[in-house]
Amino acid sequence: MRTPTPAPSSTTSARTRTRGRSRTPRIVLAATVAALLTASLAACGQEAKGGSRYQNDDGNTIGLAMPTKSSERWIADGQNMAKQFQKEGYETDLQFGDDKVENQIAQLENMITKGHRLLVIGAIDGSALTQVLERAADANIPVISYDRLILGTEHVDYYASFDNERVGELQGQYIVDKLKLGEPRENGGKKRTIELFAGSPDDNNTRYFWKGAMKVLRPYFKTGQLVVRSKQDKMNQATTLRWDGGTAQKRMDDLISANYGSQRVDAVLSPYDGMSIGIISALKSAGYGTKSEPLPVVTGQDAELASVKSIVRGQQTQTVFKDTRKLASQAVAMGDAVLNDKKPEVNNTTDYDNGKRVVPAYLLKPVSVDKSNTQLLVDEGYFKAGQLK
Repeated sequence: MRTPTPAPSSTTSARTRTRGRSRTPRIVLAATVAALLTASLAACGQEAKGGSRYQNDDGNTIGLAMPTKSSERWIADGQNMAKQFQKEGYETDLQFGDDKVENQIAQLENMITKGHRLLVIGAIDGSALTQVLERAADANIPVISYDRLILGTEHVDYYASFDNERVGELQGQYIVDKLKLGEPRENGGKKRTIELFAGSPDDNNTRYFWKGAMKVLRPYFKTGQLVVRSKQDKMNQATTLRWDGGTAQKRMDDLISANYGSQRVDAVLSPYDGMSIGIISALKSAGYGTKSEPLPVVTGQDAELASVKSIVRGQQTQTVFKDTRKLASQAVAMGDAVLNDKKPEVNNTTDYDNGKRVVPAYLLKPVSVDKSNTQLLVDEGYFKAGQLK
């Protein structure tokens, strides 16, 4: 087990190097206050570690702020990072915000107060963390934005995620191929209907998923081979707050009742498995899912167990597999590099502008999964074979 090197000094910290500005006066003041407090506690016969306002005076704790426990993938992300950071010799503080922005802000403030050495944040609302990250910057605590890009602040050092535009492309291309839209009409390329769903409006990834999918699908809108009967074909018409499956289910109910009557919906672009399950529930309530009226093509993302089992049963059609174990490993490698005065590996330094700076990123490749290749998830050790039955 490696013992991490001491935190960089105020003149060589990752934050100072990245920002190009010094916070030495604040650091000196904080150090002076801490020294006085320690001396006072010692005089009273107390240990500094127990009596200081910092609960982790060794400066060896990593704060992991994940958005929710309502999605199995976020639980796995947090636990994977915690295990891997611990393997590298760090302590961890894993918190889940329950999809409430105020919870996550309070958790981050607490981590800063405790003197955590690094923050890894899967943001609930990417634009709501400006003030709390200013506090982190004042304390020279580096920040890694995890999966969801944090917006509107210069105080983000690195970004670890997947190629999110590629996720949308895989979903869109799956629909094109499954509906045979690229073929001449006499070979099956007839007019088809589709309804579109997008992710949460406060998640920056939503626009990347949408952009990738529309890059593939819009040419078929223009030729008339693909029709959105509801005419809700703009991202702001299709967003789903907090990626909520119940919200997606209700919207699908409304879309069917208002636009489909005797008409059939042939495909649904869903950006996330949790939403896909709700969409399928609405479709089944409307009479889909029988031999005479099979379910439409329904996409998804994250390869969550419930959706993979649904794919095996022939209900949900596709998901996009993003191996979050590898994403966790990348975030841990980035964090360990920053804390040991090394430059983290990145493979994108141009595309992720958060409105204040272009954040250097490492992007992993997603993989399309349908009934034909669910075995991939077993082969990769993501699930056990018995779990998919």
